Amino acid sequence: MGAPAPRSLAASLLLLWIAGLCLRLTVLCVPPVIPLIRESFPLSQANVAALTSLPVLLFCIAAIPGSLMISRWGAGRVLVAGILVAGLASASRAWSPDLAMLLGATFVMGIGIAVMQPAFPAIVREWVPGNVALGTAVYSNALLVGEALAASLTIPVVVPLAGGWRGSLVAWSGLVIVLGVVLVFAVRGAGTGRAAGVANPRWWPDWRDRTTWRLGLIAGFASTLYFGTNAFLPDLLRWHGRPELLGPALSALNWLQLPASFIMLAFAKRLAGRRAPFIATALLSFASIPALFLLGGVGVVVFSGVIGFVTAWLLVLTLALPPLTVKPEDVPRVSAAMFAIGYFCAVALPIVGGLLWDVTGLPWTAFALIAVYALLAAWLAVGLKR
Repeated sequence: MGAPAPRSLAASLLLLWIAGLCLRLTVLCVPPVIPLIRESFPLSQANVAALTSLPVLLFCIAAIPGSLMISRWGAGRVLVAGILVAGLASASRAWSPDLAMLLGATFVMGIGIAVMQPAFPAIVREWVPGNVALGTAVYSNALLVGEALAASLTIPVVVPLAGGWRGSLVAWSGLVIVLGVVLVFAVRGAGTGRAAGVANPRWWPDWRDRTTWRLGLIAGFASTLYFGTNAFLPDLLRWHGRPELLGPALSALNWLQLPASFIMLAFAKRLAGRRAPFIATALLSFASIPALFLLGGVGVVVFSGVIGFVTAWLLVLTLALPPLTVKPEDVPRVSAAMFAIGYFCAVALPIVGGLLWDVTGLPWTAFALIAVYALLAAWLAVGLKR
């Protein structure tokens, strides 16, 4: 998109925040309207799982093609294209005549988000080279704000104003499209995120490289902890005989991510890339998991909040690793591998945990897998350079 143009740090951070806001808005606006979609289409539980999990699966599958696209066209172009594709595909879901069309549009939307994710670390290193940790914290904060806005405002605000679930999808998607158009003009003349002096940067990950697997498995723990806790909380509270606490527990899990991300904004440069914060958060997660069973009731709400806080810290710390630990020309492909490995773990391990619960009838077996992963993540973090 042209030669790099001078831009202030504040302007670069603002653009990163705007781009980060687009990462989850179109994904998290769907779960609240599932009951309304059921009134239009007969949805089984498998259909519901597909609508909500398909984007996450694509975050894994399409990450590597995203690296290829970045190597060909630059991270800036891929980022903007991904935002616009995600927004347009998400909006098209509102005109779905049947479930197949709804799933197809969701598939395309997931690809749009998946290919833009590896672009962020490269762009952060290009736009704010002296403030990689802060830049990562900024767009991660926007991601979490987008999650919270979509999850909390869709039913009470957007659906009534937009006239139903179809209108709400158009509203959230329209916001993403508008922000994408803003970025088209804002990024024009800015760096594209390609490493300087590298004509054809490598895009295929080096699967034999220990650093690639170390970063991917650490990222996988953050995602597995978040998605696994979200998945198992309803039945865990039913097992405790306190199903009425599901709302407070989910709110604690998701909303306490925001203060954690704001704290990271303040201390990102001191914490990012260092092994101690990873080890501390992994061990805190390990301690929080048995508390979900031993304390029960209100204790589940409290430690769901602790887990939410921890996952937000892990998210920011993990996303900062590629631009801080590998060569500039390798950032996109290492980031893509990190997302592919991480989201595969986030999809596969909760499924295995659920099977263990089904087979044994013991809810702690599902969380035990996540607890073991916490210890593995702490051990992997010991090998970080700082």
